Amino acid sequence: MRACALRWGRGGLSLRSGLLLLLIPPFLLALQLLVVGPRLPRVARAGVEEQEIAFSVISIEPERNSRQQESPSRRPGLKEEEEEVEVEDGEKREGARAYEDENEMHSRQMGPRTLEVQPWATDKPSFAAELNRIITYITRPQLNCSRVLSPGQAQASQPPADSPHWLLCAEDWLLPAADRLCVAYSFSMDGGDAHFLKTVSGLGCEVHSFDPSNSNASGGHLGNSLASNHGDGGVVSQHKMWLEWRAPRKRKQKTRGNLGSVSQTLADIMAALGHHTVHFLYADLLSAEWRVFQNLIESGTLQSVHHLVATVHLQWAGFEVGGTNEEVLRYWFSVLLGLQASGLKLVHSSAGEGHSVLKQTVANGHSSYTLSWANTGR
Repeated sequence: MRACALRWGRGGLSLRSGLLLLLIPPFLLALQLLVVGPRLPRVARAGVEEQEIAFSVISIEPERNSRQQESPSRRPGLKEEEEEVEVEDGEKREGARAYEDENEMHSRQMGPRTLEVQPWATDKPSFAAELNRIITYITRPQLNCSRVLSPGQAQASQPPADSPHWLLCAEDWLLPAADRLCVAYSFSMDGGDAHFLKTVSGLGCEVHSFDPSNSNASGGHLGNSLASNHGDGGVVSQHKMWLEWRAPRKRKQKTRGNLGSVSQTLADIMAALGHHTVHFLYADLLSAEWRVFQNLIESGTLQSVHHLVATVHLQWAGFEVGGTNEEVLRYWFSVLLGLQASGLKLVHSSAGEGHSVLKQTVANGHSSYTLSWANTGR
């Protein structure tokens, strides 16, 4: 017994130390729960709603204004207006304004090709050099066609000896197949498209004539609806509508056959009529052609146009085209090269009357030219 007591006395210190070491971890854990526990979310009790932790999200994105700044440039007659936007599920939202400013339009509508501004014709800006470059370009055909369609004719023939107002290249590989739908659009306000309408009607095309001044448009109905105006081969459907180069920022969702505005882009008109291709397009846009051309280039719509006949006006810069005379001429040339880059090759050129270019009388140029192109890049 005494021996056991001696052994316990000698080893008691070691045993007590071991017990203390075993108690330290639970003590630290209990202390941690006492300190941190109140900060943890409490478990919901029966019949009592669980209290959620609130989080604050701080946004570093700059606040956007609900109203955009008014466009600095608008065509006369267009005004800012509030529109209702109809969506497919029937909900309605208020549009901020009808048209966006040009910077926003270009960023949203930019297509597969942007308009590339060409360098000056010479080392420094020169009116004579820029004018000579343009006149040389638009008077030299780039595509030689052995068979053509002349104004008012629906039968292909050899190019006439005299120079007609326009020509359509009638090579087999450039014409629509006989068993496929042929579509033709004409934009004109002076009746100068009469021979064009006769030609494409004779081809059996589905023909649409656009003239905002025509009171008998839209099949005799008031307004500018495109409903029930498609599908009749050889019959000309008339629409009180014009060609626009700016897309509306917010508008009612378009349904087939209804555009809802007197002025629309070519892409919107084609969508409303259910067309993916326009085989023949005639346009005399009265000095709006340069901005319309730019829109067709940048939106990629030209890829869907096979033949283009258009009158270019050189008397003044045109709608929403500004700068010095030299800058305007360089812009025009850049647009023409943009058409070529989109696949259009010049087939025929016909000079109009007058010798005024940007209000200056010139000997080597005319006030207008009617140009015929064929799309060889499709």
